Amino acid sequence: MQLLHLDYKKGIARFRVNDPDDLWYLSHVIDVGDRISGITTRKVKIGETENAKVAKKTFHVTVEAESIDFSTGGHALRVNGRITDGPEDIPRGSYQTVSFELGSEGTIAKEQWLAHQKQKLDEAGKIKYSYLLCVFDREEALFALTKKFGYEILSKTQGEAPKKAKTQEIKTDFYEEIIKALEIYNDRYQPEKIILASPAFYKEDVLKKITEKELKAKVVLATSSNVSEAALDEVIKRPELKDVLKESRAREEQLLVEQLLMEINKNNLAVYGWDEVQKAASAGAVSDLIVTDKRVAQFREQKRYADLDELMKSVDALQGKIHIITSEHESGKRIDGLGGIAALLRYKMR
Repeated sequence: MQLLHLDYKKGIARFRVNDPDDLWYLSHVIDVGDRISGITTRKVKIGETENAKVAKKTFHVTVEAESIDFSTGGHALRVNGRITDGPEDIPRGSYQTVSFELGSEGTIAKEQWLAHQKQKLDEAGKIKYSYLLCVFDREEALFALTKKFGYEILSKTQGEAPKKAKTQEIKTDFYEEIIKALEIYNDRYQPEKIILASPAFYKEDVLKKITEKELKAKVVLATSSNVSEAALDEVIKRPELKDVLKESRAREEQLLVEQLLMEINKNNLAVYGWDEVQKAASAGAVSDLIVTDKRVAQFREQKRYADLDELMKSVDALQGKIHIITSEHESGKRIDGLGGIAALLRYKMR
């Protein structure tokens, strides 16, 4: 995301959407009640007689946000609300939807920017390195690309390796198939690093067969127990990738959730579920608040977002950190299993 103008004192941020991931960030920066400006279209009546025509008009408008609609499978963010500013022939107070997609520009005006919202905007404005992940074994391979949030599955490849009882070796053509896919994805996405992970010795064998020097120089080896989306999460958390993936938000989320689960298992510095988290926040005990985007969407659908917003403001006011993570991947699914909201604590609640 390109930040065209930023003035937190006046509560204004003007932006341009340069990446589909930016829409996810915007969906968690924009709150109900914010004034959102952008280009939109509206059907207008031309003329007053029976022969009056209806035509589409494109114009710049500002709405007071009442609903924010975004899904990770979509390519647009829609903000609906009552018009507060626009052309003279557009009625004030009427409803209008402002949509943002790749290339769109817009402005967010808030009464107050919370720390986690500033952090989200800062993250979206930075260039994030992407990493190509390949998890494979003797018979299949899974390719994924890390993104600003989580990762995207690129493809799954099935090999034709003979069964284990016959031989322990992968067929050469499957090696070549994996390497060819790595070459294609490397050219297409230009990842900073390529993470090659497998059980046993398979990763070393594939690395030996890579002849292209630039491609080989990008490869970092890691261990995985199997070939699955869960294995991608496992690989991201591997200690040998700590430096390589230091810019990866997916890794940060994984480690944060692991820390939370460890504290829950020890019955120590963690709580989960709305009631318990709210109680901890009221006591000023929350150091890290973790909410999934699915749970945020549920609060909005249930017209209860003001409750969540108040909770986040109370955590923010006491310098607690707020993490909104995606439900698309394993770490988010684990939090959803705990009610979609959890917290790490400064001290144990009695």
